[in-house]
Parts: sequence; C-alpha cells; structure tokens
Amino acid sequence: MSIWRTCFTSPPKPSCQCSSFMPAAASDHLSLLPILLRASMGNAAKSKSPRKRLKGSSGTSSEEPPNSSLNCGMGGDELRVPPARVRVLKQGNVSAKGPVIYWMFRDQRSKDNWALIHAVEQANRVDAPVAVAFNLFDQFLGAKARHLGFMLRGLRGLQEALEALRIPFFLLQGEAVDNIPNFLNGLNASMLVTDFTPLRDIRKRKDEICGKLSDSIAVHEVDAHNIVPVWTASEKLEYSARTIRTKIHKLLPEYLVEYPEWESPRKEWTMEAPSKIDWDNLIADVIRKGSEVPELQWCEAGEVAAKEVLMGSKDGFLTTRLRHYSTDRNNPLKPKALSGLSPYLHFGQISTQRCALEARNFRKTHPQSVDAFLEEMIVRRELADNFCFYQPQYDSLQGAWEWARKTLLDHAADKREHIYTMEELEKAKTADPLWNASQLEMVHHGKMHGFMRMYWAKKILEWTNGPEEALSIAIHLNDKYQIDGRDPNGYVGCLWSICGVHDQGWQERPVFGKIRYMNYAGCKRKFDVDGYIYYVKRLVEDTKKRKGGSLTNFCVKDPKKMRS
Repeated sequence: MSIWRTCFTSPPKPSCQCSSFMPAAASDHLSLLPILLRASMGNAAKSKSPRKRLKGSSGTSSEEPPNSSLNCGMGGDELRVPPARVRVLKQGNVSAKGPVIYWMFRDQRSKDNWALIHAVEQANRVDAPVAVAFNLFDQFLGAKARHLGFMLRGLRGLQEALEALRIPFFLLQGEAVDNIPNFLNGLNASMLVTDFTPLRDIRKRKDEICGKLSDSIAVHEVDAHNIVPVWTASEKLEYSARTIRTKIHKLLPEYLVEYPEWESPRKEWTMEAPSKIDWDNLIADVIRKGSEVPELQWCEAGEVAAKEVLMGSKDGFLTTRLRHYSTDRNNPLKPKALSGLSPYLHFGQISTQRCALEARNFRKTHPQSVDAFLEEMIVRRELADNFCFYQPQYDSLQGAWEWARKTLLDHAADKREHIYTMEELEKAKTADPLWNASQLEMVHHGKMHGFMRMYWAKKILEWTNGPEEALSIAIHLNDKYQIDGRDPNGYVGCLWSICGVHDQGWQERPVFGKIRYMNYAGCKRKFDVDGYIYYVKRLVEDTKKRKGGSLTNFCVKDPKKMRS
C-alpha cells in the first residue's frame, strides 16, 4: 500500500530536521485502536452486517448522507448494505422493473464489494436481472501500459469470476458520458449503481450521465472503497489525521464488520449477451500505445494475486512479513517490510475492509505492526479521500491551507541553489544521487519507497521556480510512473510534502518557508544512503536486462561529495 507519512509513538520535535513525517500530536491512536478493534469484533460476532431499514418513497433514511435523498423505493425489508453507505444521485421510477446495471470503476473485484452486493440486492427486490459494465476510456489522466495492462489483466480474471456468479460483464470502450446512458436506456434499465471515487473527473461525468439517463432510471453511488463511508466519516474537510481519527474510530465498531454471505442473482440475464472480449489483442494494444512506461514484472494482477500478497503462505504480508512492519517500514533498503498491496488497493482488486478484518486476527502476535498498518490503511487513506472529496482543487496550490499558500508564495522568489527542468528531473539528471535513485526506483520499479517519496517531492520544491511548478511536476511524474498513480493518496502525498496539507507550520527557512524540511543529511541519519543508491542501481540494471532496453540512464554522482 502507498505510505507517505508514518505513525509515531511520540509527537515530532519541530526543531529536528527530517525527524518525523506526520503532524504533531497524532500518536494517540496506538492506545485507542485496540479497544475499537475488539469492539468491532464483538459487533461482528452479533451480526455479520449492520441491518437497517429504508423508509418508503415518502421518506428518507435517518442516517441520510449529506445532499442526498436516500429513497430507494423498495419496501421496508432489512438491507444487506448499510443505507449510510449509499447516496442517491438521481431518483427514478419506484415501479420500474428493468435490469440493474453496476457501472464498475474504482472497485474492480467480485468479492467483498459493497457496490456489487447493493446492485444484486436491488435487482432481487424487483425480480430483475443484474449485470456489470466497465467503461474503458480512450485516455484517462495519462495512464500508460504500466497501469492499463495491470488493470486489464485484472478485469480479465474478474469477468470469469462474475460469470461464475451468473453475472454478465460488459466492456464498453470510449466516453462513459455517452456509453453508459446509451447502454442503460437501451436496456430500459431501472437502476444504475456506481462505486465511489472522490476524483472530480469521474464525479463530473456522473453528473452528466445522470442528466442523460431516462427519468425512470435511479442512480445509486456506493462507497465500496472506504471502511467508513467518506460522507459518514465527516461532513467537512478535515484539517489533519488528528481531527478525523477520533471520528473514524467511533464508527469502526459499526463498519469494520464481516461482509454478509453472498446472495446470488435470482433472475437470469436473458437479454442480449455481452460481446466476446478479445483480451489478448486489447492488452497488446494498450501496451503498444503506452509503451513509454512499460508493464511491471513484480506484481501479478487480479483478485487471486491480491489475496496471495495479503495472506499467501510463501510471502504473504500478514502471514510472513508483518512482524517487520513496525520497525522497518521506513527503511528504503527493506521494501519487503511494506505490505505490497498498493497496486491492488488502488485498482480495487482487494477490499481495504478485508485487509483490516484479516489484519486484526494477527494483533495478538504483532500488536505494534497491526496498529501501525491499520492507522495507515484506514485513517490515512480515508483522510486522503476526505481531502479530495471536499476540496475540488486537490491537485493545486489553491487546495493548500491559507498559511501554507502564504508562506510558499512569500518565498517563491527565493534563490535556489539548483533549477532543473522537467526533462532533467524525469531523467534523474540532478546533482543529488539519493534523489536520482528515488526517481529511478519509481521509473523502473513502478513504486518508490514511501519514505523516499517525501524527500523526492520536497526536493522538487527546492529545485523548481515556485510551488505551482513543483506541484505540477511532482503530480505528473507520480501519475506517469507510479503503479498507484492518479489516486487520492498520491495527490495528498504531493500536497503534504510540497504544500503542508494535513501538517503544521515549522521553523521558517528559505524556499520552504514554514513547510516541513527534509535534506540529504537527515536521510543519512535514518538509513544507509549509499546502500540504497546501490540497491536501486542493481534494480535498474536487472530491469534493463529483463526488458532489453532502458527508460532512463542511471545518473549517480559520488555520495561523499554531497553536502550535508
């Protein structure tokens, strides 16, 4: 999983450089989380899923999310999906009996998927068939072969899994704003179910789709990605992990529960069957078009592979590597101490809730590692979704807090020791061998170590003409090369490092102003810098040998000549 800031048992000291990577006074979770986990386990023992009722067409749920009217028009039977997990984006005809379509986007899995469970449940209530549709955009935020290849290989396995559940899978290609309405209107569908993403591009498309659908079609959005739904966790933009942590912890006993048993679709799909998908040619095409950033060899796509990374007997995170997480997760020379789940969480090939449910079973043997892992996976990830959901300018300097914007602009004209172009940064042609190594780890391995991502982004601020340019370059490179790019965690990580989002003001200094500072000497005190540089050099050489080419040349200068 993607980690940008880490847990500490004591608040960082503002006077120390590069001493900590999360806001001060944010360490109290370690004593509180075990109590909440026990509470959630007790709650799960009583009921496998929270059971609530929706009111009829004249009323709304008492736990209605902000700005929605949760009127499903479905009797008063008990529900398998908590109503607070669902937002009604568009009302439909309560007497409609057409098929229910789940437009899958962010949560690309057949198991442990609240959106899929909701779609099947709503279809069964009106004795209608259900299907899953996935829209493959011609271009989406610059995704390359690395991202699209991984996604499509996962979808290939997903199609087989859905068919085993008697749910047809339709792959649409082109613009979703046209494809989704045409598809549903043509089927005389009664409902569109969609999973939740806080990113504005898809949210805008959903608004446009709602406007093009027949009046009789309802649209439900289900947060199947977060353990506590983003609109339930908080109704506002949270300032830091400290302000959202208590809110999430209070809700964990209700939401960190086992999924309900699978209920199959009752009505068989007898309408037009999905077109046969030529996966081989489709994957080959995206690999050819996006060859600038080739696929990765170290991570296999799909739900089965994701479960193996989490729980496998040979190299599973929880089963074989968890004990190292609390002590080694900040050491770039020990990447195996990390979970390795970030690609699967980003593409929704595994549920965050499933990861948490499994992790809590190991708390008796590895309490510190489990607590730290759950803090990162629950609080930090949901904080990122909160930021992108309530701050539409999540990838801009305008999305930073006022104090941070002011201090950055006050120091925007400060003299920089080096100024590098986008091309020089992308090709790792800087005077800093540590930064070069981190950039090349991302380019060739598709995943930069979380500790290095902070240093990497802060140096971009130091070496460019101002905070706007620095943020633009950092997001561009992150989205282009990171396997988990174009993700709320990535945007928030860049804004945390460059713009102080979710952080506090620190001692003022040139260029950075009051933004937290990191430097080469601080990294050297934390880990074996020369060892990391050598590790990445070997990694790049091995990658070139396997692929018979290179993305960029490795540029390393003598670390001993670096200033502290």
